[in-house]
Amino acid sequence: MSHASYELKAVARERVGKGSSRELRRNGLIPAVIYGDKQAPIAISINTNEITKRIHAGGFMTTIATIDLDGKKISVLPKDYQLDRVRDFTMHVDFLRVSANSQVSVQVPVHFVNEEKSAIKTGAVLNIVRHEVELHCPASDIPEAITVDLAGLKVGDAIHISAVKLPKGVTPVIADRDFTIATIVAPAAGVAEEEEGSAEA
Repeated sequence: MSHASYELKAVARERVGKGSSRELRRNGLIPAVIYGDKQAPIAISINTNEITKRIHAGGFMTTIATIDLDGKKISVLPKDYQLDRVRDFTMHVDFLRVSANSQVSVQVPVHFVNEEKSAIKTGAVLNIVRHEVELHCPASDIPEAITVDLAGLKVGDAIHISAVKLPKGVTPVIADRDFTIATIVAPAAGVAEEEEGSAEA
């Protein structure tokens, strides 16, 4: 299951554009947009500290939130956010309006378990091809993560999406092939030793 839902207070924005966005940021607010569900987009502003705290807490893009817009409660899923490249400062957030019946596409992190019960215990390396997998799922039931069990896997084994048990109603966005999530590979010790030898020479 996804992280616990939360609520954000928001105010409708009368003006849009770079000038008004800069003014908002000076006042501790950031511009955001609510769109989707066959309704007109709504330009809003939200508290910078509150949204930044949510982004850094983890699970931001997979957690349904409630936006309190002047007393009206709107269920949303964050779809995108922009950070200032220099200061790591939140610049803008896009929210997708969702309802109880909404289906959404989200990037869900992959967690690996039982490494100690696989060839990794004896020196093999887990080569992760996908740290996240994009999934179609009900907006009301977004997985917090998908779990890959490595128990019994040997060098040369590959884990494909078909080997992962997904929750009911959840399917991969990539449906035309059984894509690889990770592989178990032999340690690259020989390469490391050669590099050390050449460095000494």
